[in-house]
Amino acid sequence: MNQPHRLPTALGRFTPQGATLVARRRRFHCVLGFGLWRAVGLGVFGAVLSCLALPAFAVTKVTVAVISLADDARYGARREERAYPGHPTGRAFDAAQLGAADSSFELDADGMEMVVRDVVLPNAAALPKALAELKAAKVQHLVADLPLAVMRQLVQTAPAALGGAMVFNAGLDDDSLRAADCATVLLHTYPSRQMLSDALAQYLAARNWRKALVLQGPLPGDALQGQAWARSAKRYGIKTTQERPFKLSGDPRERDLANTRLLTGDRDHDVVAVMDSDGEFARGMPYATQWPRPVVGANGLMALAWHPQWERNGGPQLSRRFAKTTNRPMTGQDWAAWTAVRSVVAALVDNPKASVADQLKGLRGGQVFVDGFKGPRLSFRSWDGQLRQPLFMSHIDGVVGTAPLDGVLHPTEVLDTLGVDEKESACKARL
Repeated sequence: MNQPHRLPTALGRFTPQGATLVARRRRFHCVLGFGLWRAVGLGVFGAVLSCLALPAFAVTKVTVAVISLADDARYGARREERAYPGHPTGRAFDAAQLGAADSSFELDADGMEMVVRDVVLPNAAALPKALAELKAAKVQHLVADLPLAVMRQLVQTAPAALGGAMVFNAGLDDDSLRAADCATVLLHTYPSRQMLSDALAQYLAARNWRKALVLQGPLPGDALQGQAWARSAKRYGIKTTQERPFKLSGDPRERDLANTRLLTGDRDHDVVAVMDSDGEFARGMPYATQWPRPVVGANGLMALAWHPQWERNGGPQLSRRFAKTTNRPMTGQDWAAWTAVRSVVAALVDNPKASVADQLKGLRGGQVFVDGFKGPRLSFRSWDGQLRQPLFMSHIDGVVGTAPLDGVLHPTEVLDTLGVDEKESACKARL
């Protein structure tokens, strides 16, 4: 949306829209009663004098810091080139900047301006120094684009180091951050692993694809994916017909563990569910199975926080703006960083004079809502700080549906059918 034209003041700032109208009216009155040429010169002169007489419009600057790690393995050159589905393909700073730009009109109406600061840590040991610099700059809003260990360190130290903080997790799906390692200052705009698994299981149940052959990888992240999938499958009635391990290895003795036809030779299944947190094995699974079966999980049919082919609720415009500024498609992690900034804006607009602690209460208390361009207005869960949100059931070329699926019910909020509900939550840090 184009912002209304405003006249500059003597101090180089801009006047509010109402003052602009006054200036225009004064200029119009100056023009009346003069000849054409004199009217042009004196009318402009009168308008300038009118602007000089108007009060300056004070702007309050709010800084959001995006904190990342220079040697983060998620952003290795090879991984970014391969662009595994569901994995980040660029730093969160790009999306955070877009979030601030997209919110400028809302902030401007309340006399505020947002600045996004890029903080790249050379290593984890540099975090205390970075926090000290942010405190000196009076920064309390943080978007964390960090690996798990550094994320935990940030959440533990930021509140005391900054004199109060609001931390957004914009890239990690680890359920532990929503459970034993949760914190009152920590909000999650990226969906949890359990949310992603629940969305997939809901879709399979709705299609009546209830028999799954599970291929389980050897990495710790693969095991966590398997645990989340087991809970989702039990909840929505998906039967695991067989679980088989896979492994990518250069050892000839382990060759069969990467043979997709051998791994999928059993015929009694409707889908092949792949638990691969790395993404390399899963990318070779679609159309490589022994029997004609859909591949789901880490490739094929996936649950995603964002897809660049989402065609409703302003999605195409958002994806185009992001691609135009970054020359790459928007991923779920990008959307989460964009939404984190939008969440800060929503809290500021709701109560411009509120402290960070009060802003947290508003967000986690469900009093402040966020427009995520997904349809329904979004809010954070009070029990673990997770953003409620629809998820896109997607393949590489498009979106085939959204979760929660039609027909899935919940006593209070259907979005809470994705992930850990309040009664199930192990998070003890609540406001």
